[in-house]
Amino acid sequence: MTLEQFTRKEGTVARQYQYDDSTVLAVDFGPATDASVDIVDDTVIVVVDSAERRSADRSSGDAPLEDDEQYEIDLPEHADDAHTFIKNGVLTIETEASV
Repeated sequence: MTLEQFTRKEGTVARQYQYDDSTVLAVDFGPATDASVDIVDDTVIVVVDSAERRSADRSSGDAPLEDDEQYEIDLPEHADDAHTFIKNGVLTIETEASV
């Protein structure tokens, strides 16, 4: 799990917090971001809908659509009981072990 994956886009803020019994990774995609997150096996999958796609979906124009951004983060082997959620454009990944 690395922060560099999320900071490709200018303005994206990512932080990792280490606690005695857990690790938290937080990524701020912005409050207007439409994103979804899921865990499949030991991989966290994040799909961020592009603003251009949302605008084109609401209009009848033939604007070119930008592809959605997808991130796949492999959880470390020793990361137990991972939890993920997105609220107000902030992705949070919590694991019960240090990564």
